[in-house]
Amino acid sequence: MAKIQLLNKISPIGLKQFSADYEIGDAVTAPDAIMVRSAAMHDMEFGPELKAIARAGAGVNNIPVEACANKGIVVFNTPGANANGVKELAIAALMLASRDIVGGVKWASTLTEDVAKSVEKGKSAFAGCEVMGKTLGVIGLGAIGGLVANAAKSLGMNVIGCDPYITIDGAWHLSRAIQKASTYDEIYEQSDYITLHVPATPTTKNMINKDTIAKMKDGVRILNLSRADLVNIDDLKEALASGKVASYVTDFPTEDSINVKGIVAIPHLGASTEESEDNCAVMAAREIMDFLENGNIKNSVNYPNVQMPRTAEHRVVILHKNIPNMISQITGAMAAQNINIENLVNASKGDFACTIAETNTPMTETMLLNIAAVEGIIRVIKIA
Repeated sequence: MAKIQLLNKISPIGLKQFSADYEIGDAVTAPDAIMVRSAAMHDMEFGPELKAIARAGAGVNNIPVEACANKGIVVFNTPGANANGVKELAIAALMLASRDIVGGVKWASTLTEDVAKSVEKGKSAFAGCEVMGKTLGVIGLGAIGGLVANAAKSLGMNVIGCDPYITIDGAWHLSRAIQKASTYDEIYEQSDYITLHVPATPTTKNMINKDTIAKMKDGVRILNLSRADLVNIDDLKEALASGKVASYVTDFPTEDSINVKGIVAIPHLGASTEESEDNCAVMAAREIMDFLENGNIKNSVNYPNVQMPRTAEHRVVILHKNIPNMISQITGAMAAQNINIENLVNASKGDFACTIAETNTPMTETMLLNIAAVEGIIRVIKIA
């Protein structure tokens, strides 16, 4: 029986994907896989049984991804499962950036007498602008950014997008009316609004800073529903004080960004919808099941996507370094164990690779240990 440990509350709809052959719960020990949302895992110790971690969401900065790769633990996320929820919040953020709705609501709640007259007298303090006809720059055109770009176009905005890593599928789903920018500088120079939809990485950290803000239009409005680290908050607050930036809406409040004039801090509500949580849980559960039962990998952040239909009796998954001669060494090691390979597929991603091999020869633990002894192999997993 496979064991699945839950580090956070996971949607029951997702958990229902597992058959009775799985033991599931937050008290599970020595798990084969872990399902997580926001729990911090960097200081956790992982047992030798752990084969996979599935994050019910897109970001994986709470998981030690590279350390897991080096231990042969496949880390999954659920790209696109929460995209619509975040898109809808991004549209709300456009409005919050355009008008002082939050300030107006707070002020209105203080009125006690002759409310209608007070409202008419004081509402001008919270007036703003409309988004129609304005230019929205979208940085990152993946599952979320693409939806935001299309929705903004439907609102009558001019939309320009930039994504050096856009996939063919992402490009197909973009409206033809979206203008393509070759560099982020084009976004900075042309946009009245800028929305960020890129992951937090060493290269994107503080991408919005004093230098990039200087390239933007005066009075630009910035939306950040991705990660706090994308914006240098000190530089942003300085730009707000000077009027260079008119407003900043973020879904990732920090000690430095709350209670600041011009900043609307939303308490990380992007994917906090019933539908998003259900979708993420279902996708995460299916990723774990397909890996534990078939060895297939889809939506991993530290190993390549690799899948193969099952046609033989036995299957082995080999996680290894992406170095020369690995395929020949793997096939040689299996031949040395008198294992005839019926089917084989291999894929790589950065420094790591995965090979799935099928055979009709039963494999003993000794056979598996001898294959694992090949230099460069990180882990060998026998699939039932």
